[in-house]
Amino acid sequence: MQKKLEAVEDDLQVLESEVEEAQSAHLEKQHKWISDEKRHFGRALSAYDFSNYSMEIGMKALAEKKKRKEFLENTINAKAMHMLGTAEEQCRQVELKKQQLKKDKEKLMGVIAKLDEKKKNEILKAHEKVNKDFGNIFSTLLPGTSAKLEPPFGAKSALEGLEVKVAFRGKWKESLGELSGGQRSLVALSLVLAMLKFKPAPLYILDEVDAALDLSHTQNIGAMIKAHFKESQFVIVSLKDGMFNHANVLFKTRFADGTSTVTRTENRSNWSGEGGADEIVGGEGEPEKKRRRKS
Repeated sequence: MQKKLEAVEDDLQVLESEVEEAQSAHLEKQHKWISDEKRHFGRALSAYDFSNYSMEIGMKALAEKKKRKEFLENTINAKAMHMLGTAEEQCRQVELKKQQLKKDKEKLMGVIAKLDEKKKNEILKAHEKVNKDFGNIFSTLLPGTSAKLEPPFGAKSALEGLEVKVAFRGKWKESLGELSGGQRSLVALSLVLAMLKFKPAPLYILDEVDAALDLSHTQNIGAMIKAHFKESQFVIVSLKDGMFNHANVLFKTRFADGTSTVTRTENRSNWSGEGGADEIVGGEGEPEKKRRRKS
């Protein structure tokens, strides 16, 4: 009987050994890391030191871990990792857009800097040309004078502003308030024509620009147009003979007996091979007609 019992115990041990081997094989197949780390199992002072570890302790720890897992599953958002991944991808895309915008900004700033430099050069070039023509035109309209456009006191360049300076016989005036009304009219006319001369037009129309001027100044306007605007044609309305003398073609209007008439006269002595013809419209009866309208 004793021998049979021992035989049964031996068989039981063999079966238990086979079961353990089968379980080990199953675990190794299920968890490939076991095969890689198996050689370290049971080594003292290692992560696999099982000298003070038993199955009961392991089962108890496993049960606690499962319980902890179930608790966390009920309290933690399982989609959080997916949401985190989505947010990180969005953040990456935003960062890429930010870098692209930064590059675009640098390009735009470069273009703006070039345009600012070009604008600065064009303004300075225009100032130089207009200033020269302004002085020439004004000295033609009013001989013995000088005029210029210069930055105000304290300004570094024309980009900060310009003011008109006028000199009579070399003496510069402090302000335009020292000039007469006719002189200020000539300054304004000179400046306007100087700016127009910067980019000339083929045709200009002037309506009684000499109304506030005396005869000598009116004659100078005609001389100035002949000298400085050879490539342009002027249609000028005037009531003064000083302007008529410089016209290539004169349209003279009359108002008599309730009827307006227009006569065309060519002044061949003023024709030249350069530029277009200047046409001046004048009228002997015009002042009388205006008085009638006012009355």
